[in-house]
Amino acid sequence: QVQLLESGGGLVQAGGSLRLSCAASGGIFSIYAMGWYRQTPGKQRELVARITSGGTTIYTDSMKGRVTISRDNAKNTVYLQMNSLKLGDTAVYYCSAVGCWGQGTQVTVSA
Repeated sequence: QVQLLESGGGLVQAGGSLRLSCAASGGIFSIYAMGWYRQTPGKQRELVARITSGGTTIYTDSMKGRVTISRDNAKNTVYLQMNSLKLGDTAVYYCSAVGCWGQGTQVTVSA
């Protein structure tokens, strides 16, 4: 089973930036598609960005142009660079691969 550990969340002012990291262990990282999702209370978890093993990326429309997903196979880590953050980006951000999930990292955007 793959273990995923997110980090990099925190409190940031609107317009600011954060970079989230997700370190994977217990599997063959390089062959996995990796995804970042987010969830707010009372809402379903939604996809933010996804990157395939070959580096193809997709982004949710609400964050397109403001986020970049990348991966470092040598470090078994996937990143989510988030810029121009908005109040509505406040959520718990989760990393996912092969049906496994991390514990999430809280991102709070303040006015």
